[in-house]
Amino acid sequence: MNAHGHVAAAVFPDEARAAFAAAYPDQAAKLGHGLVGHELLTLEALAELAERMPAASVEYNLGALPLGVRPEDTPGNGLTLGETIRTIETNGSWAVLKNVESDAAYGALLDRALGELAPLVDRRTGPMLHREAFIFLSSPGSVTPFHMDPEHNILLQIRGQKTMTVFPAGDEELVPAIQSESFHAGGHRNLDWRDAFRDRGTAVTLLPGDAIHVPVKAPHFVENGSSVSVSLSVTWRSERSVAEGELHSLNALLRRRRLPTGQIGPTPETQGVRRLAYRIMRKLGV
Repeated sequence: MNAHGHVAAAVFPDEARAAFAAAYPDQAAKLGHGLVGHELLTLEALAELAERMPAASVEYNLGALPLGVRPEDTPGNGLTLGETIRTIETNGSWAVLKNVESDAAYGALLDRALGELAPLVDRRTGPMLHREAFIFLSSPGSVTPFHMDPEHNILLQIRGQKTMTVFPAGDEELVPAIQSESFHAGGHRNLDWRDAFRDRGTAVTLLPGDAIHVPVKAPHFVENGSSVSVSLSVTWRSERSVAEGELHSLNALLRRRRLPTGQIGPTPETQGVRRLAYRIMRKLGV
C-alpha cells in the first residue's frame, strides 16, 4: 500500500514472473515491469537523489566510448553530478547511482520488486543475499563497454531505448578462467573485446516497461538509442554466486603456487570440501 492508501500494482506482472521462473538462474530472459512513470524515477527525483548520495556512490563520465575502453582512459565531462543528470539529454554523458537502496524510499522500492521474485529464487538458489539497486542514466548514443557482473541482475528500462547484447555465462573463450579468477580477486569487470565475439551474443532491445534478467557473469554490453535512457538495476547474490566466487578464488591461490586447479561445476554451492579448503587457506593467509 502506498502513501495515498492505494494498493501498489505489481512491479513484475504474472507473465514476467513466469518467464523469470523458467529462465532463472542460468538463462537471460526478457521480462515486463510496471515502474514506468514512477515518481522516484524522474530525472529531477534522480538529480536530487544523486546530490544527497555520498561521492563514492556516484560515477559519471562521457558516454560515447569504445567497447573496449580501459577504466583509466575514461574521460570526465566537466559538469557536477546534478548538472549531468538535469542536462543529460544534451551533454553526451553517462551516470550511475550505486547502492540507492541506502536511501529509504529507494530501499522500499527495491524490497517491493525483489519481494515478488524471492519465492522463485529461493526454490532454485536459496535465499536472496546482499540485495542492491543501481540507477543508470545515459545520453543518446552512449555505450556501456563489454563487461560482466558478479550478481544476479534484472535491468528495468524506465525511459528511452537501449539494446543489451548478452553472451552465455561460462564460455571460456569470452572469459578465460584466469580472468574469472582475477575478477573475483577484485579485478575490473570490463572484458577484452574482439569483433569475432559479436555473433555469439543475443541482442535484446529494451523499451520503457521492458526488463531483462542477466545471469551471474554473463558478459554483455549496452548501446543506447537516440534518446535519454534511464534504467534501474536490481541485484542480489545467492549461495551459488558466492560459492562460485570462492572456487575461482581457490583456483587463483592454487595457480599462483603452480598446483592443479579444480573444475567448477554447474552447482558450485554443493562443492563444500573445496569451499572449506578455500576458507582455511584464506584464514591461514596461505
